[in-house]
Amino acid sequence: MITVDAVLDEAGLLKSCRVSGHAGAGPRGGDIVCAAVSVLTRTALQILSNREGITVRAGAPERGAFWIETEYTGEGEVFLSAAGVFLIEGLRSVSREYPDHCTMTIHTERRN
Repeated sequence: MITVDAVLDEAGLLKSCRVSGHAGAGPRGGDIVCAAVSVLTRTALQILSNREGITVRAGAPERGAFWIETEYTGEGEVFLSAAGVFLIEGLRSVSREYPDHCTMTIHTERRN
């Protein structure tokens, strides 16, 4: 089972996303759920990594584990909003279509 844990900031923008586990929906190299999650997370990382106004930290410490954390200035806000929606909606779609292989939790931080 792949577990996705996303955190949005108080403005609804992507602050972090952690993905862990294995879908088990097919053999290694042929698992459609794993492939979908991998493409979504890697694409989000690639498009955010060299964007002005956005700082990204990310890692894949082992097979079946990925994390990304973002910070932004006003200059990067609109792009991060769009990229975050792409990632969250894509992962949400995978978890809806394959609920036995992927679960997703989204938390929104609140100001104190």
